[in-house]
Amino acid sequence: MRIIFMGTPDFAVPTLEALVSAGHDVVAAYSQPPRPGGRRGRETVASAVQQRAEALGIAVRHPVSLKGAEEQAAFAALDADVAVVAAYGLILPRAVLAVPRFGCLNVHGSLLPRWRGAAPVQRAILAGDAETGVGIMQMEAGLDTGPVRLEGRVAVDRKTSGELTEELAALGAGLMVEVLGDLDAHPPVAQPEAGVTYASKIDKAEARIDFTRSAVEVERLVRAMNPAPGAWLEIAGERVKVLGADVLPFSFPGGEGTTVDDALTVACGDGAIRPTLVQRAGRGVTSTAELLRGFPVRSGTQL
Repeated sequence: MRIIFMGTPDFAVPTLEALVSAGHDVVAAYSQPPRPGGRRGRETVASAVQQRAEALGIAVRHPVSLKGAEEQAAFAALDADVAVVAAYGLILPRAVLAVPRFGCLNVHGSLLPRWRGAAPVQRAILAGDAETGVGIMQMEAGLDTGPVRLEGRVAVDRKTSGELTEELAALGAGLMVEVLGDLDAHPPVAQPEAGVTYASKIDKAEARIDFTRSAVEVERLVRAMNPAPGAWLEIAGERVKVLGADVLPFSFPGGEGTTVDDALTVACGDGAIRPTLVQRAGRGVTSTAELLRGFPVRSGTQL
């Protein structure tokens, strides 16, 4: 097929690669414009999709909007059979959705209609979902409301959002190739009306650990915010990210946010949490034991 690919982050790269490997003609890749990045944020860094597309010899476009007549005409001029979308980051107007012969197909990282929206993987972890998945959705004007052609399921277990995203990206790439291989064998099925939830974008303020919540909820937060933006607590005025943690069943009523030993075990609203992987500002990830050797936190410290 003659395909326009639209995506931006690492999540989208496996689908792009799968399309090329399957022999499809990817005539252009749309991605978000390069952003400031690098170690000090002073370099302009192209998106993961742009970098991979250029390496594959695919022309890349990054308009700031698709609402204008000029951009819509340029999109239509590509004469695509289908547009494949994976975490692109821009809303596609009706005029764009209607252009490709077979419409626009989206790789969405949840079991729709649960977790429509921007952060389905993180929200699934935060909610304690036992399983999630990825679906190939026929796009329409609503927010992730389109019918689904094919989906796959995975267990959440104790995976971080990074691990789960990587797993879903690989699964979604395979499903997209399968659907495009025989569209008639995978007709669009309307989403159920019941069970709709929305996965709003993660606000950085959510990453601060609230020890009045249960230890189970805190541990979910740690996994959901790994790798970014990183759940964090404050020790002696310094922000420390927590990238891994264990839940302990012991309760310490009234001690929320207080360390209960010298191993950085912290009382929560129910149970306690013991960080296992941490990161101080400007430093690498380390074990909690290594952190405490040079940065001791005594029992009874209020965080």
